[in-house]
Amino acid sequence: MLLTIRTTHRPATDLGFLLHKHPDHVHTREFPFGQATVFYPEASEEACTAAVLLDVDPVTMVRGRGGRDGAEDQYVNDRPYVASSLLSVVLARWFNSALSGRCERMPDLVSIALPLEARLAVVPCRGGDAFLRELFEPLGYQVETRRHALDDSIPELGESRLFTVTLRSSRRLGDLLTHLYVLVPVLDDQKHYWVGHDEVEKLLRHGEGWLERHPARDAIVSRYLVRQRGLVRDAIARLTAEEEPEEEATAERKEAGEHALERTLSLNDRRLDAVCDALRETGASRVLDLGCGEGKLLRRLLADPQFAEIVGMDVSSRALDAAERRLKLERLAPTQRERIRLLHSSLMYRDPRLAGFDAAVVMEVIEHLDPPRLRAFERVLFECARPGAVVLTTPNGEYNVRWPSLDAGRFRHPDHRFEWNRAAFQAWALGVASRFGYAVRFEPIGDEDPAVGAPTQMAVFTR
Repeated sequence: MLLTIRTTHRPATDLGFLLHKHPDHVHTREFPFGQATVFYPEASEEACTAAVLLDVDPVTMVRGRGGRDGAEDQYVNDRPYVASSLLSVVLARWFNSALSGRCERMPDLVSIALPLEARLAVVPCRGGDAFLRELFEPLGYQVETRRHALDDSIPELGESRLFTVTLRSSRRLGDLLTHLYVLVPVLDDQKHYWVGHDEVEKLLRHGEGWLERHPARDAIVSRYLVRQRGLVRDAIARLTAEEEPEEEATAERKEAGEHALERTLSLNDRRLDAVCDALRETGASRVLDLGCGEGKLLRRLLADPQFAEIVGMDVSSRALDAAERRLKLERLAPTQRERIRLLHSSLMYRDPRLAGFDAAVVMEVIEHLDPPRLRAFERVLFECARPGAVVLTTPNGEYNVRWPSLDAGRFRHPDHRFEWNRAAFQAWALGVASRFGYAVRFEPIGDEDPAVGAPTQMAVFTR
């Protein structure tokens, strides 16, 4: 398999400093699966090309596999010739400094965007030209592809899944190598080694700063982790938690007040009353308030001796500071102080500290989540934390027509991503209950309008 990287940066031979491979020498290194060679077919002030040639030993590749495949499948395949996860291993181990953006001899060079052209002589792509472009074009590459026939001498056999791919862009060399490291195995859609939890960490490390915003993020994660559902869920949950820096500000704005129109009905007080009543009915002693904000519900729970352990969690450290002040934690008697804890965390990724509670509250939170993130939220709460009961409230979008000051089509809060009507909320809640083994009942909060229902809707999930 062959990868070439070319630049016309002046002087172009600076590429050798970045790769830590002198253009006048031929460099070889043995890997468990074969021998890699780096050489420079072109090296001048005007243009420099580094070639990475990996000569795979097919006997070594199948040794120790115990005959899982037929003998012909082990030896007659495209593995020695096409770019794959084997190439990613070479990039990671032999170009570690360049991949990490380090160059001792010319440290300023690593941060410069260079005119670069990368060419993969042969790479398999399950998904064709469209998927190739879907991966690289959002990253700013000009993509040129040539698809190879199955057999040039028998054109009626049609085209293969093999492409020659050329990528052109002006960028840092480290970024180019990172994108190749992650995306070449994604194109191939398989890996030659066991994929475990450490691969999630590698993906998040090398995907930092670009993967979370990539439009094909979920496909990249799924293929990179060879469709292992648990690993894929974990990676996507962590990426979606990390991709939204405004999440903390969102929580702060939420606790500052939904909208002046709700205050006219003291709707927040009625929500708090309804949630506390629902918690008492469950018999819960250990309670989580997920998205606790400045601690209004926590203060009510602390006043009720039924709740022996109370944990407030929020993504906003400022909101938690405000909750600590509201609750006057430093002034509480020791027996009271032992009952309550505050945690800084997010509902977008698993946190073992949230597991094992009798009940959890999610009050006016889910409408602040982008709909694609709901599945991650569901798994974090109902599968991983798995409390005995969940009390969840959200606005009833149908009721919005009853607010004179709310223009048609507007949500009650500018940060809301959606406001479900009653049918949509019940369909979502029933689906969650079915998937995760809960029963669910629904209750209105606030005065019910015969046509559009109550302003807030509540679901109580129990196991």
